[in-house]
Amino acid sequence: MFNFPKDFLWGAATSAHQVEGNNKNDWSEWEKTNAERLSKESGGKYPPENYISGKACDHYNRFREDFDIAKSLGHNAHRFSIEWSRIEPEGGKFNEKEIEHYREVIKALRERGLEPFVTLWHWTIPIWMRDKGGVTSKEFPKYFAIFSEKMAKNFPEVKFWVTLNEPEIYTMNSYLHGEWPPQKKSFWKFLKVYKNLVKVHKVAHKVIRDINNSAQIGIAKNNSYFEGWLTPALNHFWNNWFLNKIKDYQDFIGLNYYFHNQTYGFRFNQNKNKEVSDMGWEIYPEGVYQVLKELKKYNKPIYITENGVADARDIHREKFIKEHLEWVAKAIGEGVDVRGYFYWSLLDNFEWDKGFWPRFGLVEVDYKTMQRKIRKSAQILSTLLSNVG
Repeated sequence: MFNFPKDFLWGAATSAHQVEGNNKNDWSEWEKTNAERLSKESGGKYPPENYISGKACDHYNRFREDFDIAKSLGHNAHRFSIEWSRIEPEGGKFNEKEIEHYREVIKALRERGLEPFVTLWHWTIPIWMRDKGGVTSKEFPKYFAIFSEKMAKNFPEVKFWVTLNEPEIYTMNSYLHGEWPPQKKSFWKFLKVYKNLVKVHKVAHKVIRDINNSAQIGIAKNNSYFEGWLTPALNHFWNNWFLNKIKDYQDFIGLNYYFHNQTYGFRFNQNKNKEVSDMGWEIYPEGVYQVLKELKKYNKPIYITENGVADARDIHREKFIKEHLEWVAKAIGEGVDVRGYFYWSLLDNFEWDKGFWPRFGLVEVDYKTMQRKIRKSAQILSTLLSNVG
């Protein structure tokens, strides 16, 4: 039996662009011009349509059905994101119909006893913001603050706000590697954007706090467990730099844990890879314990806002969840203030530049019929939760 606090939050996570369908933003436009290239780079294994989000999971229309499933699995919380491009399709013009849609989403969660964790930025931006320079623009913090203020005023009942999702992953893939939109590979742009996102979080924190003094505001930060002589430097630059910059502007830390990185000399990812996901990522549950212990120094409540595995055959997921939770329980037992766990993801979804083929969901989605099918591992997690004490 796992020892978790009685008020611990259990749930799963989604993001708007990956599940809603029919979004129009910088990503949806990028997909259209890059799908053929990505298909060719896969050696023709995946057709171009794999790389176009389209209807995604049609969660926009089926959110009540999906939340019924989450409730049936014993969840008491759910993390989702609001699509900025729906709310503000043109700069300064807000769509009241879409605001009402997300009001219904929050209401549906509340009616099912699920605490909403609302993410404001999960990497996509409106076309008009892209055309102003996107996240590289000095005006980006100002415009994001206006959006954040609008959301906080419209949804005063929301207690938990995640301003940014994985700022380091976005900046690395978009600017350091130049693989994601806008594909502007530049070390200096990478640094500029990363610093700009610090400002973005701070201004969003301020405007939400001014409206709702009892709100809990943080970010979702992807931290890795590093081993090797480079660990102190990697911890400083990858795991801690952003958190150090915002330490006085966060009420909790959201941890997204996926990666273990063993280094030999200057060689990265020298992992043993005894078990790997469908995406080739090493499955290393002990890493979540090590990362949590390292985060203890911040003296903030921690919510594991993402932790999951791409596993289409559902052969790893049960063990993956059990073993990660064992290590989370160990960290809690040693005084780390962990208050929630969100599996990634509730549904199979559109995995950015990989498209639809990776299957992370507790729930399998047939993309032709949109039929939902609860995976065996999800049901086992539900049983596990019912025995938590």
